[in-house]
Amino acid sequence: MLIDFFFTLKDAKIPVSIKEFLTLLEAMEKGLISMSMDNFYFLSRTIMIKDEAHYDKFDRAFGLYFKGIETIFEKNPEIPLEWLSQRMLRELSDEQRAALEKFGYDKLMGRLQELLKEQKERHEGGSKWIGTGGTSPFGNGGTNPEGVRIGGKGGNRTAVKVWEARAYKDYDAERELGTRNIKVALRRLRKFARLGAQEELALDATIKATANNAGYLDIKMQAERKNNIKVLMLLDVGGTMDDHIARTEELFSAAKTEFKNMEFFYFHNCVYDYLWKNNQRRHAEKSPTWDVLRKYPPDTKVIFVGDATMSPYEILQPGGSVEYNNEEAGATWLQRFTSSFPKFIWLNPEPEGLWQYRQSVSVIRQIMNNRMFPVTIEGLERGMRLLSK
Repeated sequence: MLIDFFFTLKDAKIPVSIKEFLTLLEAMEKGLISMSMDNFYFLSRTIMIKDEAHYDKFDRAFGLYFKGIETIFEKNPEIPLEWLSQRMLRELSDEQRAALEKFGYDKLMGRLQELLKEQKERHEGGSKWIGTGGTSPFGNGGTNPEGVRIGGKGGNRTAVKVWEARAYKDYDAERELGTRNIKVALRRLRKFARLGAQEELALDATIKATANNAGYLDIKMQAERKNNIKVLMLLDVGGTMDDHIARTEELFSAAKTEFKNMEFFYFHNCVYDYLWKNNQRRHAEKSPTWDVLRKYPPDTKVIFVGDATMSPYEILQPGGSVEYNNEEAGATWLQRFTSSFPKFIWLNPEPEGLWQYRQSVSVIRQIMNNRMFPVTIEGLERGMRLLSK
């Protein structure tokens, strides 16, 4: 049975070897784990996956092969799951939508605390309680211009807080590009220098030295010529960015190929007091944003990648993050980046024609001094020209 599992991993383009597979069989034969699917999952991933970038591919291949595995999600004991199961969809007219009131951030969070104390049963289709399918700002599946999503999937994308543990996936740096044009556009940002050990044949210098040596071979070596540009890429992940995964992976893959001196970190919606490099361990392995600001020299080129689509509270309000109560507003952290690194741009995978309808995009553009460019060939070329000046 496990032979087919091995070939499933190979089909998913995961670099697993026969030796690793035999090690897995040996570990199982010696009884290193109790026989449960969870234990086998972690054992096989530990032995066979050498690079964290392949975790997502492994999860997909594992799920494809072992069909029917149940996933256990942690439930918040204060809000029963039954309250959040959606049984109806509510469609409102434009006039009804316009009549809905925005609470404001502080009032919204205070009202949620009151309802958690008062509500005793499930509710659906209403305008007050935590439930589904209504106009209440609390719950999911309904319609409200500003609310707290609890359970369910995002629909109207107007939530200012999200009550759930959210799992994001790392962008795949090995994704094959559908076009070389992205790489060509990124090559406008280049500054070559010969650094490191002299391991490359210097042909012109060798010919000249040999001629000056009366024809006796005099080999000259030189350091490899490399792009000396330092790039820090900060990538938005999760939420509305799920609509742009393919394009962002193409951009990320091309950037890792073109920029040898590139570091990257993830954030969600807006930059706050910490960043992370691995989405599966983002709660356990955080990088304080202050450390990132101090680590890299001022001549580093900073590239933000994100659709800038969020509640304006997430940018302008302390505590505005959808995931936790951040002490300082996202705008404060963005301004620290723009002050520390004079060369910066924001790449937006959302079509440029939609930017005018997103209030948060206007706010981000203002903070970025209008250095926002679409993820198109023309947009990338304009962005790289600005960074190279």
